[in-house]
Order: sequence, then structure tokens, then C-alpha cells
Amino acid sequence: MSKTLIVMRHAKSSWDFPFDDFDRPLNARGYKAANALGDWLRTQNLAPDETFCSAAKRAQETGAGLDLSIALTQIKPLYMSSPDTLLDHVHQAKGDTVLVIAHNPGIGEFVENLAANAPNHERFFDYPSGATTVFECDITDWRDLTWSSAKVVQFVIPRELP
Repeated sequence: MSKTLIVMRHAKSSWDFPFDDFDRPLNARGYKAANALGDWLRTQNLAPDETFCSAAKRAQETGAGLDLSIALTQIKPLYMSSPDTLLDHVHQAKGDTVLVIAHNPGIGEFVENLAANAPNHERFFDYPSGATTVFECDITDWRDLTWSSAKVVQFVIPRELP
């Protein structure tokens, strides 16, 4: 049995007002991207049964915009977290399909470290806003997930979505 890990960087955030970084909301493009990513997840039959989401406003708004039928688990340490912190949280997962929403640079480094195979996509290594990677993990328990062990099965950025 394998598990599926969906790793998403929050959608495009606003810089219009002098918000504290943690409290920055999405901008109009970010809301549209979050909706499009949710539609894409549904068309791919990727329904997470567990979510880990940074407690930062833009990550929470991204998760809400996906319009999934599952509650987001807010995890404050995922705000600006390191790849190791992200892996530690994934190790605690119980679901078969898990969604993680967090921030760069940690989230981009996390997917690079996790990938056994990098997709042939020019944006994978800079992991722009809304970037989403779907991994197939040949494990039965999330605690067995290690660096360079997950197979990238899909990678998408919002600009590629209708």
C-alpha cells in the first residue's frame, strides 16, 4: 500500500498594506489561484483525508479557497518552517492522502529533498506561489518517509490551470 502526499505553497499574497508578514492575506490573484487549485485537486481525484496548514493568514486563506470537504489543521510551526520541521509533522500524519500548505523557502526545499525524481518543469526548483507537488510514497506508515524516497507524480502551478 502506498500513501499520497500533496505539498502546496500558499497562493499569491498581498503586499498592498503594511501587514505583519504572518497576517498578510491573499491578493485577488491568490484567491483565484486557490479556487483553481481546489478544482484541479478534485479533477485529479485527490481528496486529502488529513491536512497540515500553516497558521499564517495567507496559508489559511489558500486552504479555505481550495473548498475541500475536510477541516484544515492549523499548525503554527509550519510558518516559515525548515524542511526538517515539515518532515517531522508529516511523520505524525495518520491519513492515506495528506495535504501540507506552507511557505518558501522551507516548502520548496522540502519538495526538493523529498523527491526521488524531479519533474521536468522549469518552475519546480523556485517553487512559486501556489506550486503543488503530488508525491506517491511507497510506505505504510508516514514515519517511514525519508529524503529522496517519494515519487513525483504531478506538479502544477496556478498559471497552468484554467
